Amino acid sequence: MPRLLDVSDEVRAEIGDEEADRLLAGDNAPGSYDCTSCRTPGDSEAERTSTVLFIGDETAVLAFAHATCLPSQVVQVTEEQLQGAVRSITGDTVDLEPDKVVPEQAVLGVTSGLVLIAGELHPALVVEPTGPIVRPGATGAGDDFLPLLIEQGFMPVTELSEVPPVLHGWSVLLAMGQLHAVLQPSAHGGQPVAWWQAHQPLQVTEGWRAAANKHQQVLMFAAPAGSIGRQPREDLLRGAIDKAAANGKLVASALPLAGT
Repeated sequence: MPRLLDVSDEVRAEIGDEEADRLLAGDNAPGSYDCTSCRTPGDSEAERTSTVLFIGDETAVLAFAHATCLPSQVVQVTEEQLQGAVRSITGDTVDLEPDKVVPEQAVLGVTSGLVLIAGELHPALVVEPTGPIVRPGATGAGDDFLPLLIEQGFMPVTELSEVPPVLHGWSVLLAMGQLHAVLQPSAHGGQPVAWWQAHQPLQVTEGWRAAANKHQQVLMFAAPAGSIGRQPREDLLRGAIDKAAANGKLVASALPLAGT
């Protein structure tokens, strides 16, 4: 029985027409699978299923996802991420590769958590550098982290009374049940590029993942170095976010899940 598979043109280009046709015919596709995004069971004979091809430096892995969670697509990851995707990652905080506008001495810290806004829980990422961020080529001191993000479309937030507006073109890549990257539009068009990418895929809680799949978006909050800090509990994190907002040191946007 043919599977209800979606194989995008970019996936077909990578795996070849012959392999793509075999998948569509049901020869090489599993009937049941664990969705690479939400990690719940799926059935390619009963529901639309996306083929997601993860490509590392030397190897590639073909995975499957509910079409409602992820579209069929090619995801570029590092070889370390590809090999580490199946390993259990503990904790909910990870340091990330410096962005091109981040000086060598500063890295971005990211914390995941649920925030309550207008009586509903939303999945959130809180981004805070370990040091001041300056513009490329700038010679003076200071911190341009928030102005740089505002120029990209993030909005200043003074209180968490409503969900921030969606920033179109940006997205959060949640795959294999873990957080991989925040993507931004490419300056040259084409596929989005990573604004930051985790050293290792970031493990998120089941509640966070469920909220992300429910809302199909993630709230991203960003604050200058020293504004929020590493908070061990979500209630303390929320308090620190509220304080940063009240002090005029917070920007935010709602970012769609990648491909949605």
